[in-house]
Amino acid sequence: MKKILVSFLLLAVAHTVSAQTNLYENPNFDDISKTHKIIAVVPFKTQVKLRPKQMKDMTTEQLYKLEKAEGEGIQTAMYSWFLKRKKRGKLQTLEVQDPKTTTALLKRNNISYDNITDLTPQELAILLKVDAVITGEFETDKPMSDGASIALGVLVGFWGSTNNALINMSVHNAEDGVLLWNYNKKVRGSIGSSPDDLINTLMRKASRRLAYTKND
Repeated sequence: MKKILVSFLLLAVAHTVSAQTNLYENPNFDDISKTHKIIAVVPFKTQVKLRPKQMKDMTTEQLYKLEKAEGEGIQTAMYSWFLKRKKRGKLQTLEVQDPKTTTALLKRNNISYDNITDLTPQELAILLKVDAVITGEFETDKPMSDGASIALGVLVGFWGSTNNALINMSVHNAEDGVLLWNYNKKVRGSIGSSPDDLINTLMRKASRRLAYTKND
């Protein structure tokens, strides 16, 4: 009876984990990726869902700045993640556009955090002069970085590891706008205290299905 119960619990856990992770890979991604020379990561659209009590101690402007900072933090963390793999020789000849260059090109074309979703991924890739673009959305109960909160003077008692986080990121081809890869994952519990920790945790297994880093 105990063995049956243990088996049932293991199956239940496995079902829960799989239900929280969705990963799509275009069957032609491997071949298409071989033609890519440079890719870019744009700021992720972020939503920090605070409790009503916390919101009472924060202005709308502070929340906006916090979410923007989190989105840019994820962008930088993804860039750093790729650079580490490049250092290990896992990206071959692929280059990743510096976020500062990405930001400058977007600003030059009047594209900001507020209206970046008005453009299609293909339009963004063409504007940034890259072969593919990584876009995404991030939703969390708490800010990933205490530093961002302190810098904004937001003292609402939400320090500590994030309890719940949902990230949805996609890779689109610049040539035809086709979706090459999509990763949607929900994480519960402690997942680190910075955007870098978050990306390292989420990409640990997903990278095996990402054409650029499959041999990681």
